[in-house]
Amino acid sequence: MTDAVEITTFHLASGHTLKSFIEANADVDAWLVRQPNFVSRRILQRPDGEIVDLLVWTSKAAGVDGAERLVTELTGSPVHAAIDQATVSWSVTSTSHHVGAAA
Repeated sequence: MTDAVEITTFHLASGHTLKSFIEANADVDAWLVRQPNFVSRRILQRPDGEIVDLLVWTSKAAGVDGAERLVTELTGSPVHAAIDQATVSWSVTSTSHHVGAAA
């Protein structure tokens, strides 16, 4: 089975910082670790301010399913207000190659 990476990029909504965005993700992080097909998550901020949210799932289907369920199951999450929704770009892609201890 090939794992997959979900990549979401966006800018923060006015008045939000990387710190406040991460804090707004508390319920999302708790939800993610309960998902059987979730592997890991990384959040970073590029020099231009763009946020990159990387999630690894056990497969592309698991990633798409997880993303769709997250949006419906966590509709009341404070994370949504922290994101400038007009700037969101999202994809889930199967990996072709990886190197590392977990490879």
